[in-house]
Amino acid sequence: MPVTVLLVDDEPLVRAGLRAVLDAQPDIEVVGEAADGASVIPLVRQLRPDVVAMDVRMPLLDGIEATRAVLRTVDSPPKILVVTTFENDEYVYQALRAGADGFLLKRARPSEIVHAVRLVAEGETLLFPAAVRALAAEYGNRRARDVLERAALTEREEAVLRLMARGLTNVEIASELIVGTETVKSHVSAILAKLGARDRTQAVITAYESGFVSPS
Repeated sequence: MPVTVLLVDDEPLVRAGLRAVLDAQPDIEVVGEAADGASVIPLVRQLRPDVVAMDVRMPLLDGIEATRAVLRTVDSPPKILVVTTFENDEYVYQALRAGADGFLLKRARPSEIVHAVRLVAEGETLLFPAAVRALAAEYGNRRARDVLERAALTEREEAVLRLMARGLTNVEIASELIVGTETVKSHVSAILAKLGARDRTQAVITAYESGFVSPS
């Protein structure tokens, strides 16, 4: 079955460009489009896409609030890939904190767009650029430090979390630590459970905000 995608952007040319790139792939299908975040929930319920590629800045309902609304009201919500013009946009970071699974720059090459959609659909987070990592560090807070302290991660789980924060996939983490992929998946599941994180992205945000990993 192909990965199904809903495109949400107020610029028709951006939607057309993304559709052209994604529909050219045999394993990806664009099933719908919307010009504003206010249209997302009914379309998600109707089309049941695997991934929503959503502009972070829109006039009626921005990507941050649309992300919150989808995750709050839709059963088995899709993965959300935030699309943005600037990598150091604080809106992007707020969208990730709200529950988005990754982000994509509008100027990304076609191969990067396809890779991002596939990666998010598989449930593995995207690498945050240095600018976004720096924003995460700036949001350092006691709550995140308390969460990490209470989690009492094992030494191996800490190593996996550091590699997750670098944006490595399960396969890449397995290669780095010289263990099996299934072992890495078990560690990732344990980390998410201990941190009370919905997904890898939220776990990585906690890692940065707590100071467990640094943006450099």
